[in-house]
Amino acid sequence: MNKLIENLEENIIHQIYFVRGYKVMLDSDLAMLYGTSTMRLNEQVKRNLKRFPNDFMFRLTRLEFENLKSQFAISNSQIGENETDTVLLSQNAISKRGGRRSLPYVFTEHGTIMLASVLSTETAIDASIHIVRAFVKLREFLQINKDLARKIEELESKYDKQFQIVFEAIKQLISKENKPRKEIGYLAK
Repeated sequence: MNKLIENLEENIIHQIYFVRGYKVMLDSDLAMLYGTSTMRLNEQVKRNLKRFPNDFMFRLTRLEFENLKSQFAISNSQIGENETDTVLLSQNAISKRGGRRSLPYVFTEHGTIMLASVLSTETAIDASIHIVRAFVKLREFLQINKDLARKIEELESKYDKQFQIVFEAIKQLISKENKPRKEIGYLAK
């Protein structure tokens, strides 16, 4: 059972994207996890807009959506003349009419928690626990990478200084003027 939960949380981590400096999840991915349709999820959000400030949820711009689409495999996608013509066909977001009709909303970690309270089904509550754990794991992973990067920088600066001394000594040896040396040995008269 623990292995199944771990796999679920790992799958959720792969559904977290970085947009505008936030770690976010798409409305369609959340709808699937919460056991509802994307349309129903967005209806509930619209009914409770006061619970979703801009740092909890926002709608992607067309450019952000294009960039996101390039991050994950999507078949049969097409972009129309304006934002409402945008169509995204994926496993998670297929409507009866054949795809998305508008740009998706994305939810930050806090927004996903708020969604669970708005939806308030047993599935939503269970899913929110796994989603929060996935965000925490991702945060820990990013922190480990930051620490590793910092240690590498420290090592580089340490060794750069040591090599700098060697390079300085080599430069000094090279830059000494080549004065004729005094001959060694006996002079014959």
